[in-house]
Amino acid sequence: MPRKQQGWITFQSSEEERQILEQHCQQSQRTKTEVLRELVRSLTQLPASSALPLQQSPQDNSGTTEEELFSRKLEAKAMKVSARNVLKGTVKKVVTGAVNSEVTLEIAPGVEITSIITRASAEHLGLAEGKEAYAVIKSSNVMVAVD
Repeated sequence: MPRKQQGWITFQSSEEERQILEQHCQQSQRTKTEVLRELVRSLTQLPASSALPLQQSPQDNSGTTEEELFSRKLEAKAMKVSARNVLKGTVKKVVTGAVNSEVTLEIAPGVEITSIITRASAEHLGLAEGKEAYAVIKSSNVMVAVD
């Protein structure tokens, strides 16, 4: 079946734009498809007047890069997850290993939950003692999220 009939979108981009997308995908540990779908979906949730420009106007001397604007636009959305069990807590302890990190959240006084996530994920989320985070529980998996 031709790609257009499957809902594929193709477009040309500059080498710089491809590098920005690749870099964002590596930092967020998501695929290009996931990042672009999220961006497209976010466009339907924002009024056209509030959308951040992806390119600077000539009179804009703020020094903000396209990558920073793109990241800000993605981060401006509220977090939504499909898992029904989301428990807000405070990071009590982070034990960092060579590959994984053990993250302990205190979700109530004396009630703790521990998750093993990749070291890169813990660093990307900026997990540190005292920071607020969420335990996202789906079946037997416990994930960690932040606003």
